[in-house]
Amino acid sequence: MGKNLVIVESPAKAKTIGKFLGKNYTVKASVGHIRDLPKSKLGVDVENDFEPQYITIRGKGSVVNELKKQAKKSDKVYLATDPDREGEAISWHLAYLLGLNEEEPIRIEFNEITKDAIKKAIKHPRKIDRPLVDAQQARRVVDRLVGYKISPILWAKIRKGLSAGRVQSVATKLICDRENEINAFEPEEYWSIDAITQIDKKNKVDFKFYGDEKGKIELHSKDEVDLILKSIKNKDLVIKAVEKKERKRSAPKPFTTSSLQQEASGKLSFTTKKTMIVAQQLYEGVDIKGKGSLGLITYIRTDSFRISDEAQENAKNYINDKYGKDYFKKYQNNSKSKKKIQDAHECIRPSYVDLAPEDIEDSLTKEQFKLYKLIWERFIATMMADAIYDSQNISASIDKYIFKTSGSKLKFDGFMKVYSFSSQEETILPDMKEESVFPVKKIDPKQHFTQPPARYSEASLVKTLEELGIGRPSTYAPTISTILQRDYVEKKGNSLIPTELGFIVTEIMSENFKEIVDYTFTADMENNLDKIEDGEIEWQNIVKDFYSPLEESIEKAVENIEKVILEEKTDEICDICGSEMVIKFGRFGKFIACKNYPECKGTKPILERIGIKCPECSDGDVIIRKTKKGRIFYGCSSFPKCRFVSWDRPNGEKCPKCDSFLVIAKTKTTEKIKCSNKECDYEK
Repeated sequence: MGKNLVIVESPAKAKTIGKFLGKNYTVKASVGHIRDLPKSKLGVDVENDFEPQYITIRGKGSVVNELKKQAKKSDKVYLATDPDREGEAISWHLAYLLGLNEEEPIRIEFNEITKDAIKKAIKHPRKIDRPLVDAQQARRVVDRLVGYKISPILWAKIRKGLSAGRVQSVATKLICDRENEINAFEPEEYWSIDAITQIDKKNKVDFKFYGDEKGKIELHSKDEVDLILKSIKNKDLVIKAVEKKERKRSAPKPFTTSSLQQEASGKLSFTTKKTMIVAQQLYEGVDIKGKGSLGLITYIRTDSFRISDEAQENAKNYINDKYGKDYFKKYQNNSKSKKKIQDAHECIRPSYVDLAPEDIEDSLTKEQFKLYKLIWERFIATMMADAIYDSQNISASIDKYIFKTSGSKLKFDGFMKVYSFSSQEETILPDMKEESVFPVKKIDPKQHFTQPPARYSEASLVKTLEELGIGRPSTYAPTISTILQRDYVEKKGNSLIPTELGFIVTEIMSENFKEIVDYTFTADMENNLDKIEDGEIEWQNIVKDFYSPLEESIEKAVENIEKVILEEKTDEICDICGSEMVIKFGRFGKFIACKNYPECKGTKPILERIGIKCPECSDGDVIIRKTKKGRIFYGCSSFPKCRFVSWDRPNGEKCPKCDSFLVIAKTKTTEKIKCSNKECDYEK
């Protein structure tokens, strides 16, 4: 048997696959894309049916030469890039550069990097899926036309370094629209009334006001509440109805790309970018002690909930052996994705279900372990029985008004044996019978106000983009990274907040390129890409239909958009020429510069003061600073003269025990004031 060449994208993937194929196979990596549109020009021949003008990516010449050399020495060449549009396009470009016939069976694909999957793929090669390639080409060309046609307008009218993009512009608009909703929000008053009732010596139960016998009553003023309080004052609570029933909670679906990003954000505090980087490592292969390099999870860009029969059988055996047969529940492969693009794949799941996270923890980094554990537990839970609760709903009356309470007790943990939720606390109620009468110990009326909609987090933005059908799994993380890097959006805590620049760019895009930032239009484009993939329409037709109105909008925009001067006045005076200084926007955010900049090079950093004096030197102010990785800390405005630093925010007070400065220490769930002196235990 002669030598065969297998080409993948990454060296890590090559290493993992290489050990499964043996000495008759050479596995090489293309290290991502090797051919793309040029960066220096549009690279799309608009007059010639939008023909892309591909070039070999700068710096990839040596990689291409090595692959050509290996291909010449090989009897067969297999292209084993990722099983999606992007991977199919990479294989198509490789076939072109290596002189391979794309109509021959040279393409192999697999959803997981295991020995069985690789061997099976090698036995069943196929020709390159040209409609899949065309769908990727259409996306690439459309995105290039948007970026390279609109971005120069933003450079001319606002500043250099800005960019427009089909998905990024919509994502920025979503965040700006939400901020406008928050600013326009007017809170409404509402009230609640709790009746704390003494059931027996040990148990107090909190009943909540519901309404009267006619139905639910919304309370909007103190006057309404006072009438009810007057009516129920010094009166007992009478149990009117006790409903007992069994309630089931089903296991969650297995992970897709979107749900993994959302759950990793909520449970692990991972950004979408970090989640995808770590997931890629787990997919391509990690060195496991005693086992070598193993791909630990299936392919990470998927919209599918499907689980293969083999994986289901392995999970069934594991659950039956580990937890008992009562814990297993057959999984139904009947949840169809709304989008077909990646539904041929499976969900994201462990490749080896018997490799429990704890068994390989010492072979993984902290981040890899956390994410693998999340994926492994979610998959096992998906194949497990429902959790069962005994629940009670109790309705009671005080005078003519109805109060209600509910409780539940976990009867069978089912899937929750391995996969927990933060909201699963039990509220166990004592036995109460109808017509029982109990004294009311306390009536607790509370005033509330409705809250504005929450700002987007990375997780909730991904969820919204998915619900609107905008973008695809592979686009969410880079989209969020781009709008943060461009300074259209900033991140405070978990919240994504639009900057002034983000508002300005969104306003310009909305007024001049309505279709680009229209949610429905952008979602329809994704549907059209699916149709190209299915061979229903030619990709050039979609690009043509898109480009004609874009060209008209560009011509009008050049004339209509007035130049935006992004400057804010300050009280600072330039040390070089004595002119007033202004806040300008640069590639790396805001900075203070001389009004005559760039002719005069006078600049200063922007100091974000928190309103208290430095606790060490008393001359400077405490300012917010950031590490290179973006972590916030607090320092003195007189640095480097004063080198005061603190990870926690000083509050301007002194410790009553040791006279050191106090700080506000925050965790995910708590906030407390404590002494900055580690030897002192004062806190409140």
